[in-house]
Amino acid sequence: MNSYAVFLRGINVGGINIKMADLKTALEPTGFDGVKTLLASGNVVLASGLAPAAVKKTFEDCLRKSFGYDAWVVVLSARRVSELVDACPYPDDDKSTHTYITLASDTAALDELDAAGAALEGSEQKRLGPEALAWLAPAGGTLDSPFSKISSKAKYKATTTTRNLRTLVKVRDAAAAL
Repeated sequence: MNSYAVFLRGINVGGINIKMADLKTALEPTGFDGVKTLLASGNVVLASGLAPAAVKKTFEDCLRKSFGYDAWVVVLSARRVSELVDACPYPDDDKSTHTYITLASDTAALDELDAAGAALEGSEQKRLGPEALAWLAPAGGTLDSPFSKISSKAKYKATTTTRNLRTLVKVRDAAAAL
């Protein structure tokens, strides 16, 4: 069995509302073990004998069938989440700055986002690997930050999702406990 973290894209915003208890119930027949939801933003840890691509397909199929929306997720091994948290050069959120990590299921999409963000004046970001990009935003201004505006474009919807570093730490810790 492998431990995984699954990050759902776009739930509990924009009209797609899923209670975490309902999500856990929907996942019961999939064969995943130790399913645990974290926070209301769509973070799940679980154990499975499946490869990551099969976890992704099974999970997305379950969401589509159970909740009737075009669902996308990013699946990472528990080990990889831990490596990404450790590799992030930015501090935990402080009073003036928040640290975010954009996760991707498509390297090409993240390559494009990385290049677009690097072209922004004053942008501070660091590529953590083929599936992750860390970036900073001013506290209270995340959604208005230039990088956030780029990354929220519809063309990235199916392949990326963003979490703050504090959330990834919580996910890392929960996945390690599986």
